[in-house]
Amino acid sequence: MPEVPGARLLGNEWLFITGAADPGGLPAPGVPEIAFAGRSNVGKSSLINAVAGRRALARVSNTPGRTQQINFFAIDDKMMVVDLPGYGYAEAPKDTVAGWTDLIRMYLKGRVTLRHVLLLIDGRHGVKANDHEIMTMLDRAAVPYQVILTKADKVSVAQAERIRVETEAALVKHPAARPQALVTSAEKGYGIEELRELIVTLVQR
Repeated sequence: MPEVPGARLLGNEWLFITGAADPGGLPAPGVPEIAFAGRSNVGKSSLINAVAGRRALARVSNTPGRTQQINFFAIDDKMMVVDLPGYGYAEAPKDTVAGWTDLIRMYLKGRVTLRHVLLLIDGRHGVKANDHEIMTMLDRAAVPYQVILTKADKVSVAQAERIRVETEAALVKHPAARPQALVTSAEKGYGIEELRELIVTLVQR
């Protein structure tokens, strides 16, 4: 794949391919995939919209657990962006949440075209227990991942920097993680262009 600046490639049309609620609904593996993962209400939909330069590509809600399936978006037949359901707390029946969690784990551990996971962590709070669980699972499955700290505009500059330093100290213990955390704000645009360039770099590897 020839090198394409992040804003240019990711600013092209994002074509919704399918939403998979169970393993049988997953599309056949094809182009390289980059997956967005994170706890419920971490700001994943807002960040995907910011990366795509769209207002409503991914549905934004204040209700934890609004994304209830794995959504696949194709970009110029060159790559696929995958929006995973949030893990952890959600306003949904426990059996439903357990089903999402199993589907997420199955996808992350077994998808042959998955190049990298962008693991979103709330920049107001840092790494939580269920984040560590997913990170450990990705380590064991040897799936590389990049931590993205969200909602940087909701805290002071000093607090955002403290959370970043604490997060990177935690990443040292996780062999599949990239060593630096990227600080972002979908609302203010912090770190969005850096994230676009990173996605293009990761999918070209």
